[in-house]
Amino acid sequence: MLDIKFIRENPDKVKEACRKKKVNFDINNFLSVDAKRRELIVAIENKSAMKNQANKRIQEAKTKEDREAVIAQMRELDRNSDNEEDEFKKVNEEFERLMLLVPNIPDESVSDGDSDADNVEVRKWGKIPEFKFPIKDHVQIAKDLDLVDFDRGAKVVGFRGYFLKREAFLICMAIWQYATDILVKKGFIPVEAPSLVNKVAMTGTGYLPQSKDEVYKTHDGNYLAGTSEVAMMSYHSNETLKEEDLPIKYMGFSPCFRTEIGSYGKDTQGILRVHEFMKIEQVVLCKNDKEESVRLHEEITKNAEEILQGLNIPYHVVRNCAADLGLGQVKKYDIEAWVPSQNKYRETHSSSYFFDFQTRRLGIKYKTKEGETKYAYSLNNTGIATPRILIPLLENNQQKDGSIKIPKVLHKYLGFKEIKRK
Repeated sequence: MLDIKFIRENPDKVKEACRKKKVNFDINNFLSVDAKRRELIVAIENKSAMKNQANKRIQEAKTKEDREAVIAQMRELDRNSDNEEDEFKKVNEEFERLMLLVPNIPDESVSDGDSDADNVEVRKWGKIPEFKFPIKDHVQIAKDLDLVDFDRGAKVVGFRGYFLKREAFLICMAIWQYATDILVKKGFIPVEAPSLVNKVAMTGTGYLPQSKDEVYKTHDGNYLAGTSEVAMMSYHSNETLKEEDLPIKYMGFSPCFRTEIGSYGKDTQGILRVHEFMKIEQVVLCKNDKEESVRLHEEITKNAEEILQGLNIPYHVVRNCAADLGLGQVKKYDIEAWVPSQNKYRETHSSSYFFDFQTRRLGIKYKTKEGETKYAYSLNNTGIATPRILIPLLENNQQKDGSIKIPKVLHKYLGFKEIKRK
């Protein structure tokens, strides 16, 4: 969330953020709620001071009549205080609800737009393959080579269910190890993170209340996270770190779960949009400094690009327009890999920074060398997600005889260099 002082002093900036991000939020109504809340706080504090004074007067009263008169005044104060405290409770609940809906301010480099169609290409890498034979999409490849069982997946799980089999499963394991090796060498601490998280963690990272329809909720009130970012950001919740320990870089690995509500009719075939998948996530906490945040944003984006380049998958990087940013994101890149069967790039990675939007919610601070306490800044990026990455990997490496060549960087993790059936 934003600092309430910033919101009070910069309502026009918040209004502009709402316009750019297409967020329906009434800043004037919010400020009126905030004003009422502050008014009630002052009234309650004044009544409390008056009660303290009355107690002192009771103790100092010299006659029974004087004491009873003060007691009568206190009873009247108590009745009024109860009414104000009840009203404050209601107003404060509304204030806290609205605070979670205030969008973060996009970076000045983020352009206007209406949807992801307005994202701007920043750079591209790799040579688009030219096939001299009729190509297959990843669904047909998976069926022909018995790599994914969609029919039995649907039977067991339902819509978007799948069983990952044979070389496809082994390749995913190899990709996890390959990406882990790269990130660990770059100073990331590898962590297997829990997927089951509580409401505080989901709210703290910004997935609640905005994305409540996109996450699975358990019968006991917990949630299945759609990314290890949720757990890894909450790892240091309500802690005060040391400036000299920043930046802290984590490589979170976990199963991820998404309902995909709102995407019915889109990408219903195959493994692009599934309810359950595995993901390696880069999560970074750094100093309260824009320049460092920007530098680290470029760094974690380059890490993801390095992983894709090693896999020899053509891709491009786009800068997301404001309408394609989440509520808390200041700036975001998407990396989209080339999918030959669709003759276009499809998103495989996202890379974002938030300033103190998440850390303020989660209470993650650090103490500077001068002894000042500040909220840390946060960033995250998709290291690699499986099985989605199999789509460009299989399609870009398909051969005329139906076999699939395996990228060289994975050979040392596997006992084969191609997938081929007799």
